[in-house]
Amino acid sequence: MLGFLKKPIVVTAEINMNLVALTVLGLISRLWGLSYPRAVVFDEVYYGQFVSLYMKRIFFVDDSGPPLGHMLLALGGYLGGFDGNFLWNRIGAEYSMNVPVWSLRLLPALAGAFCVPLAYQILVELQFSHCSALGAALLILLENSLITQSRFMLLESILIFFILLAVLSYLKFYNLQKHSSFSPSWWFWLLLTGVACSCAVGVKYMGLFTYMLLLAIAGLHFWHMIGDQNFSNVSLMCHFLARGLALIAIPVTMYLSFFYLHLTLLYRSGPHDQIMTSAFQASLEGGLARITQGQPLEVAYGSQITLRNVLGKPMQCWLHSHTNTYPIRYENGRGSSHQQQVTCYPFKDVNNWWIVKDPGMQQLVVSNPPRPVRHGHIVQLVHGITTRYLNTHDVAAPLSPHSQEVSCYIDYNISMPAQNLWRVEILNRESDTDVWKTILSEVRFVHVNTSAVLKAIIFPLQLSGASLPEWGYRQLEVVGEKLAKGYHQSMVWNVEEHRYGKSQEQKEREVELHSPTQMDISKNLSFMAKFTELQWKMLTLKNEDTEHKYSSSALDWIMMDTNIAYWLHPSSGAQIHLLGNVVTWASANLAALAYVCLSLWYLIRRRRKIYDIPEDAWQLWVSAGGVSVGGWAVNYLPFFLMEKTLFLYHYLPALTFQILLIPIVLQHLSDHLCRSLLLKSMFSALVVAWFSSVYFVYWTFSPVTYGQPSLPVPELQGLRWKDSWNILIRKH
Repeated sequence: MLGFLKKPIVVTAEINMNLVALTVLGLISRLWGLSYPRAVVFDEVYYGQFVSLYMKRIFFVDDSGPPLGHMLLALGGYLGGFDGNFLWNRIGAEYSMNVPVWSLRLLPALAGAFCVPLAYQILVELQFSHCSALGAALLILLENSLITQSRFMLLESILIFFILLAVLSYLKFYNLQKHSSFSPSWWFWLLLTGVACSCAVGVKYMGLFTYMLLLAIAGLHFWHMIGDQNFSNVSLMCHFLARGLALIAIPVTMYLSFFYLHLTLLYRSGPHDQIMTSAFQASLEGGLARITQGQPLEVAYGSQITLRNVLGKPMQCWLHSHTNTYPIRYENGRGSSHQQQVTCYPFKDVNNWWIVKDPGMQQLVVSNPPRPVRHGHIVQLVHGITTRYLNTHDVAAPLSPHSQEVSCYIDYNISMPAQNLWRVEILNRESDTDVWKTILSEVRFVHVNTSAVLKAIIFPLQLSGASLPEWGYRQLEVVGEKLAKGYHQSMVWNVEEHRYGKSQEQKEREVELHSPTQMDISKNLSFMAKFTELQWKMLTLKNEDTEHKYSSSALDWIMMDTNIAYWLHPSSGAQIHLLGNVVTWASANLAALAYVCLSLWYLIRRRRKIYDIPEDAWQLWVSAGGVSVGGWAVNYLPFFLMEKTLFLYHYLPALTFQILLIPIVLQHLSDHLCRSLLLKSMFSALVVAWFSSVYFVYWTFSPVTYGQPSLPVPELQGLRWKDSWNILIRKH
């Protein structure tokens, strides 16, 4: 029974020493001196703010990308015990002792280090030699720009890691497809492809480009499977569903989960709340939630309300009025109605309160039981403090003469009767009998007499043009806009603060307007509602792009005609620059050019039934180009269509794919164009000499890659290989 104990238990394992060595070298190159400099380096000043907000659980909005990358950086801070207390206000500021610099920079550095063995494995899975794969990994290892970008609290190295992991996973899955479909390893690599794609998109929207490329490649491969008679209809359907699950369903689910975790962590009110809707703000702890907690849910006749414009950018504002009137004549000579001014005011104020009145009744209090206002009901809006009615008429607005002036009506006993009836339209209603709800309902007020819509004039980039002159206290203009001119968020309002009015007397009502109400009604948003709003804000929020000293155009990246100074020591000449390995960048461009020229040559010759290389070599050439050239194209060309401030580091994902192309082209030239032994020997000698120059450039620029040692002025000047490079020379 115990006979199996007579023999030793033996476990055998195959260890690829190339992979081990490359991983160790990658870790050394990225982790060495990681805490240096102990100062804020370039965009650490940007990402560090979000890390601090995560540590304090304060909500924020960043339009640069989804939250996974920020959460990974915050994870580093959490593991290092960071409490979030540091003022991220200046590049070069010394970190205080409570900031775990090594921990904050660890995850980007690990991601950058693991890109080295990933490059090796990708070339192996593309069926290239281990020598070519080793060359690709060493090129990634010795690429100065990738080293610099991975050694700080930045996101590009994490993005590139997930991109390469997605490509490698799909190649492994595809190679297993030929002999072990639906095996555990087949499922593992297919599912890992979807996970890596979702993580790439979750770090930065740029990851979407590689995800789309892999979906296209997967679709092409499946199209070929459809034409293969060896697959039955049932088998094809199973393959289709497996790919749909792994490459679409799982990435979408994971993408949602990133936001779920993000919103779960950031439950406190913060400085970015104002661009969100009132409902979203009220779901956060503190801030608006402290004001709106316990408000009545349903707006009724007699309700006292404040109306916030839904647009919320570049600033939030509320419908407002005060005792001042429009001037009889404006500066340009046009006349006005001389009625009481109505504006949109960007601060909370007692003059923001309005009372919802039933036109058929005189009372300004809520009846018992309350009579709710529904979609389509006609109301009058009475200004709480001055008791004048919201009104519009056929008089040109002060700054927007094509629109109608909005005012609070004053009876001057002239031939201008009041026109103060408004129809409530609930835009996000589920039915035509929906009740107008506090915070939740997005409403539009349509003037009954003229069909004009109540609109706030808010121009994100032209605030001076949207503000009234001194007589209007520089507040924002409110107009009556004709429906025919279209729909815009500036025409939509929601009730933010709300109470049921109880005082009929004006003096008592003024006291009431200054006091809070307390009634227990919850207005929590669902996750999907919060996700939809946050995602829409991230996609549509446009910060005003300003020219940066180190910004560049996409054309500057190809030949590396630009650089970025990341850090300068306050006293010595030590500095860190985002600069690539010149030899590698030039070789990558030549490899891309050679690939395109050779591909065109082969295609033309094949069209003439002339086959210069074997069919399997041709298929290998095409598939390798689809990954490397395709990866370069999808990660580079879209920047020509983007209207945003661009920097050299945006090119690094595309560059990574282009670097993978270098050994692909070199092996192809060696295998198919160097036909004699002499030519192969000469070619190998040239490759060795070329690779030596790659290492030489890496070593030459390593002082400005790692920031140490500090170089004297003559040596710093010697590193300025291009006139367009900005190497910092300290003047004593």
